[in-house]
Amino acid sequence: MEKNKKAEETVKEWLKENGYDYEVRTYLQGGAVGECVRKDKDIISIPAEVEDVERFMEQFVKSFEDINGITELKKVPERGAVQQEKEEFMRFGVEKLFWVNEPSNYTIDRNEITIQTEPGTDLWQKTYYHFRNDNAPVLQMETEENYFSFVVKTDFADSHHRFDQCGIVMYLDSENWLKASVEYENEEYQHLGSVVTNNGYSDWATTTIGASVKTMWYRFSRREDDYCIECSTDGVMFSQMRVCHMHHGKGKIRFGIYACSPEESSFQAVFSKMQVMECQWRAHDGQQPDSDG
Repeated sequence: MEKNKKAEETVKEWLKENGYDYEVRTYLQGGAVGECVRKDKDIISIPAEVEDVERFMEQFVKSFEDINGITELKKVPERGAVQQEKEEFMRFGVEKLFWVNEPSNYTIDRNEITIQTEPGTDLWQKTYYHFRNDNAPVLQMETEENYFSFVVKTDFADSHHRFDQCGIVMYLDSENWLKASVEYENEEYQHLGSVVTNNGYSDWATTTIGASVKTMWYRFSRREDDYCIECSTDGVMFSQMRVCHMHHGKGKIRFGIYACSPEESSFQAVFSKMQVMECQWRAHDGQQPDSDG
């Protein structure tokens, strides 16, 4: 049986190296080479006593057509360019990130990114305050993938001044972006919230959480030009913060992380556990869409 197992493993290796898509099984009694392929054509059966696997497989390739009437061996399906591009996108790497408003002080390595915020940095457009702030450090990557999720853990233990914040962001341009974060308020409470800015006007949706919270996970999901932002205290159970539509959110987008201190403050924001994955925001399974979309 040891010889048998070795032959089986060698045949599997040979098939993989040559791009063939078959399972391998062993039969205990001899048999002609023509018996190597069963009728279902998905399994190659090899004799228990085969020793010269290379020669055996050469014979198999030469004889399978005449004996089994098979016109070609079943190859492993080739991955198309689109699939390869998606797989590459799903492999998150810091080398894919680029800055908007690069800060003076930061560190980037494979497992962790830190940003030291600078006073007077922020993202906001017009609504209520009637000012435009567009200088927060943003570190993003780019994609045209229509369905995916991005997860990151934030640590803001160093935040200490009103509006100090760090979180997740999709920054398209100064008038079209979204963000989610925890904003420090005082020693008693802070604001967990999100901002969506379309065509130069920002909104702000928040809820109050205790000041003792010092870490937060975020999950950003895309379904074409609709988006979902979720948060989690443990990186396992995520709760919806909001669902939104971005007027300029079709096609190529940019997304990532940000940190800022809108007032006279500076703190160190820490980002880790960054991951791109298949879209975790499932399609709606209730009422069907209207016929006009």
